[in-house]
Amino acid sequence: MPAIRVASAALLSAGALALSAPTAVAGDGHGITPFGFRVVPSTVAAGGQVSLQLNRDGGCRGTATVTSGVFDTVRLPPGQDTATTVIDWDARPGAAYQVTFSCDGSSGWTQLTIAQDGGTARPMPLRPAQHGVEAGAGGSIGGFDLKEIGLGAALIAGSLGIAYRRTRRRTGDDGA
Repeated sequence: MPAIRVASAALLSAGALALSAPTAVAGDGHGITPFGFRVVPSTVAAGGQVSLQLNRDGGCRGTATVTSGVFDTVRLPPGQDTATTVIDWDARPGAAYQVTFSCDGSSGWTQLTIAQDGGTARPMPLRPAQHGVEAGAGGSIGGFDLKEIGLGAALIAGSLGIAYRRTRRRTGDDGA
């Protein structure tokens, strides 16, 4: 019986960790579409460039249209999966803008955040780099929120502590 309780606590811990993951890790985009899409990078400085990427595998046979309040409308003809666009210089720092991808009667959206501190003004490369990776704290933990990581760690530690306490208490009751 104690093994079931420990397994339940472990499962609860895994669920808590999954639910405390940042939104950027959990997934891009909103709305049900037969095609995938994303904006890279998801945070950019005003005047910077972003790459609009479309995955046509599940659908989107025709021309795709990408719209937002911070750049001009972009059209991706059949056969084209990516485009680069420039963010308006008057975009508000710290604001999140909706980017809508529409194709063949379906549409979905994702968020694009304008950096408060200047952020990155260049798009992510669309093909593998011909040199080593850029190392540093920004590449290894960029995008993670310390509050969310702390909450996840607290939930896991708490559930493991409760599981340990219950198994120790139950073992003592069985021996008496």
